Amino acid sequence: MSKPRIGPKAAEDERGETPPDRKGLTLRAMLPNAITAAALCAGLTGIRFAINEQWGLAILAVVLAGVLDGLDGRIARLLNAQSRFGAELDSLADSLSFGMAPAIILYLWALQDLPRFGWFASLAFAICCAVRLARFNAQIDVDEQPHKSAGFLTGVPAPVGAGLSFLPFYLWMETGIEFFRDPVLVAVWVALMAFFMISNMATLSWGSLRPRRGIRLGVIVFAALAFAALLLEPWWLLTVVSIGYLAMMPYGLIKYGRIKQQKNQSIEVK
Repeated sequence: MSKPRIGPKAAEDERGETPPDRKGLTLRAMLPNAITAAALCAGLTGIRFAINEQWGLAILAVVLAGVLDGLDGRIARLLNAQSRFGAELDSLADSLSFGMAPAIILYLWALQDLPRFGWFASLAFAICCAVRLARFNAQIDVDEQPHKSAGFLTGVPAPVGAGLSFLPFYLWMETGIEFFRDPVLVAVWVALMAFFMISNMATLSWGSLRPRRGIRLGVIVFAALAFAALLLEPWWLLTVVSIGYLAMMPYGLIKYGRIKQQKNQSIEVK
């Protein structure tokens, strides 16, 4: 059985295909890789903003990196410009933008007031992000992936983990309550998000979210309103999205359990 070919990933639930090997990179293949590089620049620029204590810009830079990370793979597929180079560049960029950058930003924002344990929490987050991406790359050519075959992911994706790790910051920005900047609280929260990234729990993927035909127009309206909220009230929107994702995690586990049970029953019948 031939191994599946891969290209830059738009999401971990997508399995791309590369065209035959080429010499060098074509101009068409350069566009998605340029977007990946832009995402890397955005994530690292977030560190620069954090050094200057421009916290809001630092977080938004990482959020922008997440948006660009969601575009590069899809554009590569639209242009049929997938490549092994792009896949490797994407993983390296994700490790820096969603592992190292959030770890340093959160350390400078709150965790440095807890010198030892705060730094360990930051290290744990960055390392877990790198380990998660390494696990994903190692399993690309593995045919037997129970979660993926059922339309789910294993653990929390790196960009989502980075966004969730900033939840105390979102609340601090909107409320001004210093409790959300407490280094002990932030350290525990960051460590929890690090665990979620490398966990084996089944989590929902974009592919598993298929709204019914009757509510699709409502989803479009909701997406437009969410974009407007991102411009007017970005921290409240990011708070709602983060809490909504966390609230959906138990639903994902229950849904996966049902699908797994149905598959086991069908196997027993056969």
